Amino acid sequence: MNQIFTILFDLDGTIVNTAPDLMAAHNHVMKKFGHTEKKLSDIKSLAGKGAWVMMQRSFKEEIKDEKIKKKMTNEFINFYAKNIDQNSHPLKGSIEFFNWAKNKNISMGVCTNKQEKLAIDLLKKLDIYKYFEYVAGSDTFPFNKPDPRHLTDVVEIIGGDLKKTIMVGDSEVDANSAHNANLPFVLVKNGYTEKSEKEIKHDDLISDFMGFEKIIEKYL
Repeated sequence: MNQIFTILFDLDGTIVNTAPDLMAAHNHVMKKFGHTEKKLSDIKSLAGKGAWVMMQRSFKEEIKDEKIKKKMTNEFINFYAKNIDQNSHPLKGSIEFFNWAKNKNISMGVCTNKQEKLAIDLLKKLDIYKYFEYVAGSDTFPFNKPDPRHLTDVVEIIGGDLKKTIMVGDSEVDANSAHNANLPFVLVKNGYTEKSEKEIKHDDLISDFMGFEKIIEKYL
């Protein structure tokens, strides 16, 4: 297939609002292990770097017992895997945009710090996995975002051209990944980060994917 352009997407908070299910898993573990539960609005200060980091950010004191860390992480992953699509949904306009991009012969990939199997399972259950040529999770390669290879290796795998590639994400981790890979970056507002949009370097800013094709057309 002769691809004219490649778009890489982060997953959580970028193409899918996963906050309700992430927080449900987080609070399930907190309750079971005797820690304080959090509100849905706390997602911005917790999510973004995997299950354990999400929980670690909740504690007043760092937990260093490796057995406890492993038990809590496994509990989180098991609960989340069983409830991954209960209240998660694609961002407004995303499916319409994916269809437009496919019709334009634009290739798309996902670069997420969520475990690969969980990312693929979620995308399949939401019926949007079919739009992506490749999904790279936190455990797909020996490295992940903000390492630029998380992005550049995906572009290579799907046969894209780095000079004709853009990254879309909702956090400074995504922005740094794009910057490190010398790719233009589109920031999705109100993402899973405590940083303001002014603090995150970006080339374009969107609230959702309504009319996103107009931005992409500038790069074609």
